[in-house]
Amino acid sequence: MITPLFIFCLIIGYFLVLISVSYLVVKEDSNEVFFKANRSSPWYLVAFGMVGASLSGVTFISVPGWIEGSQFTYFQVVLGYLVGYFVVAYILLPVYYKNNLTSIYEYLNTRFGKTSHYAGAFFFFVSRVLGAAFRLFLVALVMQQFIFDAWGVPFELTVILSILLIWVYTQKGGIKTIVFTDTLQTTLMILAVVLSIIYINQALDWSFFDFLASKEFSEYDQLFVTDSFLSRNHFLKSFVGGAFVTICMTGLDQDMMQKNLSCRSLKDAQKNMVVFSFVLVIVTGLFMLLGALLYIYADSVGISVPIVEGSPKTDLLFPEIALNGNLGLAVGITFILGLIAAAYSSADSALTSLTTSFCVDFLSLEKYEKNRQKQLRKRVHIGMSLSLIVVVILFKYILDRNVIDGLLTVAGYTYGPLLGLFAFGIFTKYTIKEQLLWPVLVGVLIFVSLLGSLDPSYLGGYQLGYELLPLNGLLTFLGLVLIRRK
Repeated sequence: MITPLFIFCLIIGYFLVLISVSYLVVKEDSNEVFFKANRSSPWYLVAFGMVGASLSGVTFISVPGWIEGSQFTYFQVVLGYLVGYFVVAYILLPVYYKNNLTSIYEYLNTRFGKTSHYAGAFFFFVSRVLGAAFRLFLVALVMQQFIFDAWGVPFELTVILSILLIWVYTQKGGIKTIVFTDTLQTTLMILAVVLSIIYINQALDWSFFDFLASKEFSEYDQLFVTDSFLSRNHFLKSFVGGAFVTICMTGLDQDMMQKNLSCRSLKDAQKNMVVFSFVLVIVTGLFMLLGALLYIYADSVGISVPIVEGSPKTDLLFPEIALNGNLGLAVGITFILGLIAAAYSSADSALTSLTTSFCVDFLSLEKYEKNRQKQLRKRVHIGMSLSLIVVVILFKYILDRNVIDGLLTVAGYTYGPLLGLFAFGIFTKYTIKEQLLWPVLVGVLIFVSLLGSLDPSYLGGYQLGYELLPLNGLLTFLGLVLIRRK
């Protein structure tokens, strides 16, 4: 019997393992270890661990729950991801290694000046806080629904506990700890999805191939949308949007790049990125297959999508079936471990990268004495933890859509300025009039926000989707052209 107490004990046991790993692999509590892992991370560990960090608890819960509404059309975006990863590997990574960066936004300082540096770091900061909060919110919601509600514990305390546990095992080793803990967490996440598929098929008296050939699966198997370019999830819009989401959310994101920059060489980092990209596509496909299987199983045994505050919450279908669907103890245990692994493999690296970016980009940590640098890093780490707590709690009261959809939509607004800035820096030789930078960035954001909120009827029925991100980047690039120095 999977009780709230049993789940809570699993979670505590899991975090004790992570804390033990941290203290076994990190012998030195220094900023060089925290920020760069002494540039000694094996590329294959980074590649495998990045799968869990990229998928996160959002994919683990939200993608399967999204299948009823979107079927397999999200895979169009995933195919775009694959192209984006190659751009990151062979265009962006050489720039970062050539400049020997700790924070990738230092490149903007070298290329344009301090104002651009601050602007890039600011947009990363907003993007990563929101992205990490999206992911943590979803996990806290599941823990609340299946553990703490039964004990009368408020949601706010659930959030505080979650982030406190992350702080404990990352506060010493930073990125060096994460390279190793992410490997463990990715293994558990993949194991959870594979075992869930196997056990649900057994419960339906199917083999995996029976499932793929079934009439029930055919109701969920739409993959490409090509009938009308006006639709929000048309193939071309999804594919292009997916490529740019990857370029921005991986290649222009300190969180993901910090792991790559901890590799021994550029060649190792590129091998990591290519291998990781193909593994990620395969694993995401498995999550989508699991989503279809969950809805088929729910229909067969009469399980409904959980209701939260009066409305159905598809993100909770997977936990509902895993924990209350009579599939046995093995499914429940692997689900809990997989969920925690998926969620915290992204949240822990987000906390580390936010700390790194704030220390390097805003505080210019190198100007302080060595002992002072370490003290500041530890204080910033605590401050970032508190920031995440506040934002996650706020999401409870303002979030009204599927989390994966919300995450990618927000990315269109916050990563667009980064896309424009880096593209202008890499593909042109111009500098810019930095005193005019913020008016350009704010003006573009206002325009894109207004455009994104327009009713499709004003655009001839055209529905804007993830292409808002490249559009935002293009408009930012054109704005920088206007303020270039001749």
